[in-house]
Amino acid sequence: MADTCTFCAIAAGEAPARFVYQDAHACAVLDINPLRTGHTLVLPRRHLRDLTDDGAAEALATLGPALHETASLLTGNLGAEGISVLLASGAAAGQEVFHLHFHLVPRYSGDKQLTDHTPDAAARHTLDETHRVLVGSADL
Repeated sequence: MADTCTFCAIAAGEAPARFVYQDAHACAVLDINPLRTGHTLVLPRRHLRDLTDDGAAEALATLGPALHETASLLTGNLGAEGISVLLASGAAAGQEVFHLHFHLVPRYSGDKQLTDHTPDAAARHTLDETHRVLVGSADL
């Protein structure tokens, strides 16, 4: 674990987060600055800076269930008609937190395109409700 990595602390249960999925290799949490209601981050528990780190290929192979289950929650529980999966690898690509992670953003027919990546203030104010809709009373 990187000493100052917020995502490592979240994955280890040492920092607060709204978990929607967890397994031995990965976890998924609601983004605290969501682009849309339900915007979720899927991250490996193991610290990897980006796609070029040694071990990234192996970690990607273990993220499949987390990505699948999270996408299923977003479509099933929020009624999303599609999912935009976003990844920034490296500062030049816009990566801000240097722990490999995927953004899953729920999409609906006719919604505005993801062009400026400006957080949605309304979605941020409903994080607790969104969490309840996604996981109910499940203890994650």
